[in-house]
Amino acid sequence: MLNETYLFKKVMREITPLTANDCFSIFSRRKKEFTFPLHTHEEMELNLILGGAGTQRIIGDHMGDITDAELVLVGSNLPHGWFTNGSGDKEILEVTIQFNRELFSQNFLEKNQLLPIRKLFENAKRGILFSPEVIASVAPHIIALEKKNGFDSFLQLLSLLHELSIAQNSRYLSDPSFSKEIMSYDSSRLETAFDYMNRKYGSPITLTDIARVANMSEAAFSRFIKTHTGYTFTENLTEIRFGHVTRLLISTQQSIAEIAYKCGFNNMANFNKLFKRRKGCTPKEFKGNFNRERVLV
Repeated sequence: MLNETYLFKKVMREITPLTANDCFSIFSRRKKEFTFPLHTHEEMELNLILGGAGTQRIIGDHMGDITDAELVLVGSNLPHGWFTNGSGDKEILEVTIQFNRELFSQNFLEKNQLLPIRKLFENAKRGILFSPEVIASVAPHIIALEKKNGFDSFLQLLSLLHELSIAQNSRYLSDPSFSKEIMSYDSSRLETAFDYMNRKYGSPITLTDIARVANMSEAAFSRFIKTHTGYTFTENLTEIRFGHVTRLLISTQQSIAEIAYKCGFNNMANFNKLFKRRKGCTPKEFKGNFNRERVLV
């Protein structure tokens, strides 16, 4: 998990402008660069960026360069930020909507008609990047929302969330184990298996071990986990291990080799290859990017 050194020295805790009497807040900014530091807040956030090509996005343990149009839904307390290398000539438009998930009670979200929005909120714990087609469709509504007020504005927000909840080709950004999300598995056997992998990720774990924990045969468990998660046992275990790797890279001073071995990777060449394939950079570059100074102005 993220330790206190990382939380208080690397990530700023933002106090948002949302008040207890508001359903949500929305504000837009026109700028030449991004200067706000990596930060977290209790509120969920929907961030639209237009004209920001070349800007770097950090969501949880994910890093990537954005295209000209960007729309991301960020869950509560998930570290996030957008960063540019100096001021450019092109104007960037950023529109941010922040709201508290408690705006929608659990009983309300459990209604059949609200199921897509409930799943949207659960997946937002990892950060959701929406497709260019979805951005083209909803961007005018997001921009127009700032000019609405009263009950009409709340209805517009509900309509927007519904459209995002049924959107196709969305992408999850941060690894599940990094964001410490509680996965909503349909089976207590899967919960038991994932709990075991999260506790024992640094040790060798075989299919025999995990099948025994789930009280199933190896063949049955292999089919079971692939059916319920879409990934094989090995793929799920690797994802968990990488979540812990990225967390240790940014929260400790341990060497890359120490972290790799601690998280169950015994072959450094293979580890480096897998890391670059998943993150688009080497472990050293990843650690350096997170350790750069962020300036608050």
